[in-house]
Amino acid sequence: MARILILSLVFPPDQVSTAQIMGDIASDLKEHGHHVTVITTIPHYNPPEGEQAPGLQKHWGSFVQKSRFNGVDVYHTYMMRKRRGILSRAASYLLFHFLSLLVGLFAVEKPDIIIAPSPPLTIALCEWLLALRYKAPFIYIVQEIYPDIAIDIGVIRNRLLIGLLYAIESFVYARASKLLAITEQMRQRLLQKGVPPSKIVMIPNFVNTEELQPMPKRNDFSVQHQIYDKFVVSYAGNLGPAQSLDDFMQAADILKEAPSIQFLLLGDGILREELKSQAANLGLSNMLILPYQPYSLIQQIYAASDLNLVPQSAESGPSSFPSKVYRIMSCGRPVLVYADPASELASLVNEVACGIVVPIGKPEDLAEAIRNAVQNEKALAKMGENGRRHVQERYAREVVTAQYHKLIVELVAAGEG
Repeated sequence: MARILILSLVFPPDQVSTAQIMGDIASDLKEHGHHVTVITTIPHYNPPEGEQAPGLQKHWGSFVQKSRFNGVDVYHTYMMRKRRGILSRAASYLLFHFLSLLVGLFAVEKPDIIIAPSPPLTIALCEWLLALRYKAPFIYIVQEIYPDIAIDIGVIRNRLLIGLLYAIESFVYARASKLLAITEQMRQRLLQKGVPPSKIVMIPNFVNTEELQPMPKRNDFSVQHQIYDKFVVSYAGNLGPAQSLDDFMQAADILKEAPSIQFLLLGDGILREELKSQAANLGLSNMLILPYQPYSLIQQIYAASDLNLVPQSAESGPSSFPSKVYRIMSCGRPVLVYADPASELASLVNEVACGIVVPIGKPEDLAEAIRNAVQNEKALAKMGENGRRHVQERYAREVVTAQYHKLIVELVAAGEG
């Protein structure tokens, strides 16, 4: 079995999708018999209030601390408070990379293989440096294609910075032992960038279908917020420019005279205050806005929701895939996709018949789809059943993480580095 080093900007108890995915991968690789070590940050991305990693202890003062996660050693580097703006984010990344390299060079056992997910793109440079030092192969998991997604949604516009990021991207792709694409559309995008087919492995994201199961709409969460007797349309996740949540607000405005329909917005991000102001200005008494909720409540939240919104801007579609769709499907609830009908997200939902697809940029159509769904309870139940069945067959955690185990064994045996 292999000594595996994982670098990840986020890791449990952080609650974003990538953190949960990497936590599950680390745990399952440990179960397969590998020795796994993780280098990540101090929990900073919406962990439950006041929660830190279990057994967190200082290792190098406050700059690096250490914990255990399901039998895995986890090193946590200091992370600056998140602030809006590229420069602030770049400074946070640089500090993480610097401390990660120090930990990787001086605190961990020599790895046989190194794994890291995007974002950020620059984490792969740390992988490469450590792989060079240890003569080990490294796998770069392309959760989102950078810098494409940041450029396409307008977050990065400086030509010099764009040129630098594309140079880093080419450098990383040329040196990675394997690039792991999570969807076919992203694999095609990598091929268009000149990556050899033999270097790309497609392994999708996944969901723990045992942990996330269908449950009654009336539960502790829906009772607490008095929404158990409403037709609930929810969005839970990042509140940023890639989500087109402006249109979600407009749909709520169109339907605010429908007393049975309740909109639910849960999460945090750079647009949170703007969205709250917009809801107040529009007088959206049918819109409940809550902060990020503990991951332990996600099953109740989806169960409380008759439709779960998964928005995706047309610009970000080819460069990312929202893995929350698997969680919704696992909970047996229909998905309301607001995206380009040609996107892989929309194709999945149409193919499986597990939800409703509305073309992005049409809030009136979004409102109309919700209004029609209220009258089709049996159809919605069937969509939820279809989604649950499909993820059990294709995207169950144990099925997918076994593919990681197989790839790692093959790379280490081949001595690729």
